[in-house]
Amino acid sequence: MCRMSFKKETPLANAAFWAARRGNLALLRLLLNSGRVDVDCRDSHGTTLLMVASYAGHIDCVRELVLQGADINLQREDGGTALLAASQYGHMQVVETLLKHGANIHDQLYDGATALFLAAQGGYLDVIRLLLSSGARVNQPRQDGTAPLWIASQMGHSEVVRVMLLRGAERDAARNDGTTALLKAANKGYNDVIEELLKFSPTLGILKNGTSALHAAVLSGNIKTVALLLEAGADPALRNKANELPAELTKNERILRLLRASSPGVDCFSRNHLPCSSMRSNSSFIHVL
Repeated sequence: MCRMSFKKETPLANAAFWAARRGNLALLRLLLNSGRVDVDCRDSHGTTLLMVASYAGHIDCVRELVLQGADINLQREDGGTALLAASQYGHMQVVETLLKHGANIHDQLYDGATALFLAAQGGYLDVIRLLLSSGARVNQPRQDGTAPLWIASQMGHSEVVRVMLLRGAERDAARNDGTTALLKAANKGYNDVIEELLKFSPTLGILKNGTSALHAAVLSGNIKTVALLLEAGADPALRNKANELPAELTKNERILRLLRASSPGVDCFSRNHLPCSSMRSNSSFIHVL
């Protein structure tokens, strides 16, 4: 996450940073025109006036700084840029202005987060559409493997998930720990997100981390989430890496009835069972609720 520091080095620089943060265009312009404050002055962490104005969403100050020759692509010690800051907080006009003047859309924070990732985390749909249309890589992950689709799913931003999938986001892209967007949404009980992901036929089986979305849904206790996954074809007979069936992870009778109804005539609860997938019913499970 991009966080701004506001520690300054001189009184005049301090005043300029204050003006940029507060959106005081008149004071900022006065200080810059005095010739005693460099438009690219930085604090001890590498923060610039443009970064601060972008972070705060003050479009008039951003335009003034760009007009006065601010370097749009300077980076803080953590990799932060003006574009990353504006994207993280959903400042559409600022993002648009920075891109128009040559901001590098592929710059990353120290952990690999891009402008698109930060916008996806915040759920800023207009910013996301603009970044994608400007060449942002929809599947560019952080260093831990977290892709923009994954973080949008974790945060419950279903419209962002829909747009990213339509723009080519990899539905089954997993973090380094093996967790996918569907598994995370199932764990959180974000059913709107799950419905969008299911339109693109994600993997419902055991993932490389040894569990499935259905196991996660059962653990979360969200009855509708379990029903959605079963309707999509999730197999209640699959065992996780601990050799547990989904039904062995809950005492919720409504969820147990859903699991039982998903494969009538098949025992999905004992240690000695036939594969439920061989006898799955195509009927709806929602009525069991």
